[in-house]
Amino acid sequence: MNQVQTVTTPPLVWLVGASTGIGKALALRLAATGRRVAVTSRSRERLQALAEQSPVPGAIEVFPGDVTDTRGLADVAAQIESRMGPIGTAIFNAGDYEPMGLEDFDPDLFRRIMEVNYLGVVNGLAAVMPFMLSRGEGRILVTASLAGYRGLPRAAPYGASKAAVINMAESLQPELAMRGVQLRVINPGFVKTPMTDKNRFHMPFLMESDAAVDAIMKGLEGKGFEISFPRPFALIMKSLRILPHRLFLALTRRMVDGR
Repeated sequence: MNQVQTVTTPPLVWLVGASTGIGKALALRLAATGRRVAVTSRSRERLQALAEQSPVPGAIEVFPGDVTDTRGLADVAAQIESRMGPIGTAIFNAGDYEPMGLEDFDPDLFRRIMEVNYLGVVNGLAAVMPFMLSRGEGRILVTASLAGYRGLPRAAPYGASKAAVINMAESLQPELAMRGVQLRVINPGFVKTPMTDKNRFHMPFLMESDAAVDAIMKGLEGKGFEISFPRPFALIMKSLRILPHRLFLALTRRMVDGR
């Protein structure tokens, strides 16, 4: 009797926010582990350059898109499903950041950061959830930040957007889990990227992008709701969450005085 050989298709990851920083490094690492990776950002040129760097030829395919375009991002998800097959894992990593002190208070900056960091994730969820829910399986990871745990000086627009992502994920996770879809949050600390290069203060436990990707790749093998790193800084920020406001605000006032 002739034996029929089964060809296993490598798992497919849709990575949004892949052209720089953590996203770029993560795309290359995912491809190196044998996954197929559909990468999305606004810059087709940067994505093409990334695809050409793939350690496995053809493993990274380019699908430009803007996370602030609800309909456009849904079209990107549909294109990926049509061309590459079912999206098994979606990682929404697009982000924007600008420090803001009280003297620079700007509603437009809040609006811009929220459009990318929070509503960009909302648009990604709207694009991929129907496919995963129809199949009754899938994994979604959204990048928030340890800065979303509590309000920190000069980070009001950014921290608020990341707090919103964490809160939303906590709200949606139970229903998605009951439908077979795993929703998780990635909470990095300070990672050396073009975004953190804007900071003019000491960043504790600053990590290189490759170290951050190590933590994410390790976390992908787990099942917990949160992937947070670096561990010492994550523990500090978790401790700050339980401080009474009187103590926490006294601490952050010292941060402002000492800037």
